[in-house]
Amino acid sequence: MAKKNVLIIGAGGVAQVVAHKVAQQAAEFGDLHIANRTQARADAIIQTLRDKGHQMPFTSHALDAMDAGAVEALIRQVDAGIVINVGTAFINMTVLEGCIRAGAAYIDTAIHEDPTKICETPPWYGNYEWKRREDVAAAGITAILGAGFDPGVVNAYARLAEDEYFDKIDSIDIVDINAGSHGRWFATNFDPEINFREFTGVVYSWQGGEWRTNKMFEVGREWDLPVVGKRKAYLSGHDEVHSLSARYKDADVRFWMGFGDHYINVFTVLKNLGLLSEQPVRTAEGQEVVPLKVVKAVLPDPASLAPDYEGKTCIGDLVKGSLNGKPGEVFIYNVADHKEAFNEVGSQGISYTAGVPPVAAAILVARGVWDVKKMVNVEELPARPFLELLGDLGLPTRVIDATGDHPI
Repeated sequence: MAKKNVLIIGAGGVAQVVAHKVAQQAAEFGDLHIANRTQARADAIIQTLRDKGHQMPFTSHALDAMDAGAVEALIRQVDAGIVINVGTAFINMTVLEGCIRAGAAYIDTAIHEDPTKICETPPWYGNYEWKRREDVAAAGITAILGAGFDPGVVNAYARLAEDEYFDKIDSIDIVDINAGSHGRWFATNFDPEINFREFTGVVYSWQGGEWRTNKMFEVGREWDLPVVGKRKAYLSGHDEVHSLSARYKDADVRFWMGFGDHYINVFTVLKNLGLLSEQPVRTAEGQEVVPLKVVKAVLPDPASLAPDYEGKTCIGDLVKGSLNGKPGEVFIYNVADHKEAFNEVGSQGISYTAGVPPVAAAILVARGVWDVKKMVNVEELPARPFLELLGDLGLPTRVIDATGDHPI
């Protein structure tokens, strides 16, 4: 059977990781295509692949991914069997539509967002992607949603706990700590617009069988984690809570993100000044601008942080439950190193942890293991093949359970 060509949509730091990992695993795929609104950025990624000595066929394309017809046409033109969408979350639905029309497998790393709305009512997936489930099944394609790290790998951690540790899950606490430093006065680790939008609205968590709401930075606690040690993290709204709450209805599902005091101070000032608003305002000169887009324009490009980034990340799930009536808990996690990521693929650790998992998903689709011909979130798929493959690709999983701290 012919190997599937891969089309990457997007050309940021995560796309660069995806491209390098696809190139490293060239034997699994056919040709590699990279499409972006600004073709020169795709060309730049291809140059980094050539600099590393990769030889598989690479081609760049200019694409308006907000145009489903253009996405469909490009998929057909390059005969892409797998599309990995790592562009802005604003393009999910048009890229998905293009895949449905053209018959290509679809993989993304975040929930779709409407540029005019922030922190939509849960379950957020139900507002957009899940409405296309029947269309995906009718087209006979596989669509894997949220296959980054969080969402993505952390969803697989929950599924591993379900499959191998508990017959009843009581709580899933996802903890994301970046203990690295990029040396800039202030920057975000991925698209500033998407980053800030996560934290300017309502914080949703699933507790006691219902959606609970809080304000950002209202609920915090200290976590003592492997390698990175004691870190303060705050209850935050996040993509994976919206799908995990559907599968684990009787469990509490929460997401905790680590923030330093400096980030919180800057964020608070920007928010209180109205500079994080997604709604247009008019200047005294009559120009209409969106404050959030202005802030994005003046902050460093997250991809530019990579050369100076040092330190590590620790992201994992603390899952509590019981097996045969006996209570217990398990922490399933990964530690990644910013400098190691840069040395390997030219990106920082946050991009690395987000970019490796969709490639693992693509490999499993190409092999048929995850080619399920329907729309799924990661927790609906067998976890162990995914996590074992991730270990081979550079993101090993470890577990702290009753026997100690060990690899899966």
